[in-house]
Amino acid sequence: MATVTTQQAGQSAGANPGPKRDPKTGRFGSSVFKKAVMAVTGIIFVLYLIAHMVGNLKAFAGAETFNAYSEFLRDLGEPIVPRLTVLTIIRVVLLVAVAAHIWAAFSLWKQAKRARPVAYVTKKRVQQSYASRTMRWGGVILILFIIWHILDLTLGAVNPAGRDSLPYGRLVEGFQNPVVTIWYAIALIALGFHIRHGVWSATQTLGHSNKRRERALNLFATVFAVVLVGGYLLIPFSVLFGIID
Repeated sequence: MATVTTQQAGQSAGANPGPKRDPKTGRFGSSVFKKAVMAVTGIIFVLYLIAHMVGNLKAFAGAETFNAYSEFLRDLGEPIVPRLTVLTIIRVVLLVAVAAHIWAAFSLWKQAKRARPVAYVTKKRVQQSYASRTMRWGGVILILFIIWHILDLTLGAVNPAGRDSLPYGRLVEGFQNPVVTIWYAIALIALGFHIRHGVWSATQTLGHSNKRRERALNLFATVFAVVLVGGYLLIPFSVLFGIID
C-alpha cells in the first residue's frame, strides 16, 4: 500500500492551486470603504442640493427677497461668529466631499479594471441602467458645470452683469442668454441621471435595500431626481421666457 508523504501531498495540492486572493490593502483601500465614502458624500450633496433649490425658488418672490436671502446666507451665524464664517464652512465641507467622492469613484473604477483586465466579449448591458453606464461622463459634466456656475453666478466673473452686481441681477442677466440656459439644462439632466443612480446605489451600499424593496427604491430615486431637477430648471426657463425679469 502506497504512502503519500506530506511533501507529495503539498506538491499535489500545489498543482491545482485555489483562487488567488488580492493582497490586503487596509481598511481605506477596501471597496466597501470606498463605496461608503461615495454614499455618505452623495448624501451630503443631496441635502445641499435640496436646500439650494429651495433658496433658488425665492427668485419668484422678486429681487428684494432673493437678494435678502443671499445676504442672509453670508450673515448666517452672526454675531456669534464673524460674517461669512458659516458659509465658508459649508463651502469647505462641500469641497472636501467633492474631492472624496471623486477619489472613491476613480479608485473603484481602477480597482474594477485591475480585477478584469480583459474586457468581456459580450457586455452585460441588460443589468445596467443608462444612468450607471454614464456616471463617469455625467460626473465630468458636473465638475465643469460647478466651476462655471461659481464663476458665473457666485463670483460674477463671466456673468454679463459683472462682479459688482447683486445676485438677482446676475441670475436674470445670465439666463436671458439661451445658450447659457441650454448649457444649464444639459448639466442638470446629467445631474438627474447621477442622482437617480446615486440614490439607489447609496441604499444598496448602506444596507437599506433588498429584492422586495428594490422596485420601490427605483421608483423613489427616479421621482426624487425628476422633482429636484425640475425645481432647478424652473428658474432658468422662467427667466428665458420672461416670467422672472
